[in-house]
Amino acid sequence: MRHALGLGACRKVGSFAAAATAEFLLGHRRFARMRAAPESGAAQLPRLYHDVNVNRPRDYWDYENLSVNWGCQDDYEVLRKVGRGKYSEVFEGIHMATQEKCVIKILKPVKKKKIKREIRILQNLYGGPNIVRLLDVVRDPQSKTPSLIFEYINNTDFKQLYPTLTDHDIRYYIFEILRALDYCHSQGIMHRDVKPHNVMIDHENRKLRLIDWGLAEFYHPNREYNVRVASRYYKGPELLVDLQLYDYSLDIWSLGCMLAGMVFRKEPFFHGQDNYDQLVKIARVLGTDGLFAYLDKYNQELDPHFDHILGRHSRKAWSKFVTSENQHLVSLDVLDLIDRMLVYDHAQRILPKEAMLHPYFAQIRESSPKAAAAASEMPKA
Repeated sequence: MRHALGLGACRKVGSFAAAATAEFLLGHRRFARMRAAPESGAAQLPRLYHDVNVNRPRDYWDYENLSVNWGCQDDYEVLRKVGRGKYSEVFEGIHMATQEKCVIKILKPVKKKKIKREIRILQNLYGGPNIVRLLDVVRDPQSKTPSLIFEYINNTDFKQLYPTLTDHDIRYYIFEILRALDYCHSQGIMHRDVKPHNVMIDHENRKLRLIDWGLAEFYHPNREYNVRVASRYYKGPELLVDLQLYDYSLDIWSLGCMLAGMVFRKEPFFHGQDNYDQLVKIARVLGTDGLFAYLDKYNQELDPHFDHILGRHSRKAWSKFVTSENQHLVSLDVLDLIDRMLVYDHAQRILPKEAMLHPYFAQIRESSPKAAAAASEMPKA
């Protein structure tokens, strides 16, 4: 294992150390062979799916020229407000003809290009594993205000749900999110806003959906992207140091923050007061030496504001976050997986396809033929 996460350090944290069995070590030796060798150079392509959109017809990713077939707004009735965001208000609704529940996302005034992007991405991902389904697109005939109609999920708010989740629950739901991310990445799409608020969980039926694709974007090799995406607590270091040549691996950082928050019962795990402080909070855990190495590799310079607030910090072992309240959720497996997700260098983070094969999910793969198939299926690009 990399960095300070040695078995010796983990043995100090108490009862979960029993996990360090011969079977565990054998599994990790097997898994370690999957890790990509470090690469050099500033312009690195993702290890998987970098050429998906290169090989697709233009109308797959050219959302600006999308012609939207608007449905009839009167087919739906709003029942109650269930949420709001920067770009929309969300309601529980009903489809009048079938009396089936749905979710109605009424978009606030934004550029047509952004609306078309979200619609095109949802159309391209329709039917993918754990991707929320777009059922219809409608708009008000007078105001032209557009609305997106989605399948209904009987969600439990994460602030109530996460503290009740068992070790097995966390493994199961993180694996399900990985399935969604591997699928969208395989279709050439970055989500760019992975966070608990955008993961709907119907716990009774163990159904999960990744929602809110409003910030999602098509990945094209060597293209610079807007760093003003994702929510503060889940922003990857690349966004916080203004590195615009990022890729799918941003989503793995965000999911790593979610996993650490769930396991350590510390949500959000990195709790910055603003974007500057967010990077400081990360550096206090991953260390400043790693940050400076990352900046050097990609020829990035920190904003002068950091001169007064960053300081110098050594890397903190993940075992330091284990307490009597969370140790029943902690294993060497999960500490290793977190260590592979929360990596400064986006090119060195574990990929969703690789993560699904991690020993942490062994019991998920063994108990579900569908999960085993998802993990073992060879990438198509």
